[in-house]
Amino acid sequence: MESITIKVSEDMAKEIDSLVSPDYGTRTDFIRAAVRDKIKQERKDRIFRELKKHFGKSKVKTTDEDDRKAREEVGNEILKEFGLD
Repeated sequence: MESITIKVSEDMAKEIDSLVSPDYGTRTDFIRAAVRDKIKQERKDRIFRELKKHFGKSKVKTTDEDDRKAREEVGNEILKEFGLD
């Protein structure tokens, strides 16, 4: 396992500490879970960007937020379909 050192503001450290227990044992466990979740989301976003390249453009203008929500819904459906949720 590799070590990564980060510095955060005192306020952020206090907020992390308030979220650590009881679900996470340590700050490190909390931060690992947060990074894991972010990586998972980035992978999903990348997949949807690639998929979007292969489909026609929408005739209706949508916001980035609408696109994000649609990707999230589709992603959740796909995860459920394959039992990965």
